[in-house]
Amino acid sequence: MLNKVPEVTIYFWIIKILCTTVGESFADYINETLGFGLTKTTLLFSAGLIIALVAQFRLNRYVPGIYWLAVVLISVVGTLLTDNLTDGHGVPLWISSTVFAVLLATTVGETAADYLNETLGFGLTWTTVVMTVMTVVLLLVQFRTRAYVAPVY
Repeated sequence: MLNKVPEVTIYFWIIKILCTTVGESFADYINETLGFGLTKTTLLFSAGLIIALVAQFRLNRYVPGIYWLAVVLISVVGTLLTDNLTDGHGVPLWISSTVFAVLLATTVGETAADYLNETLGFGLTWTTVVMTVMTVVLLLVQFRTRAYVAPVY
């Protein structure tokens, strides 16, 4: 299998945090200081993300610049999309967070289900049972702890 990502070490996480911070600051600079506005900044960074992802998927090896550009832009575009929903359309953060969490869980869940079914050989029935139990447990934890989360205004 071709390796197109770096080894995950403490240095990976340090670089990830620094790259995301720089990316967020740069987006704020374009949005506020240069006066692009939130929507145009989101479109600009989304176009950059599409270009970076196309480049990353076409490569057959790890190229640090392309990889980290894609990582930074994914974080920045996600934040910009949420800012647009919240600031531009009045969507509460808990709604956008829930929608994005469901999308993420669906992607991760599909990957986990494929792994259980195909790689570990659980079969369709046991994969369905395991994924259902995991989903119910996560929902119970969410609803049980929700009372302790301070509302965001």
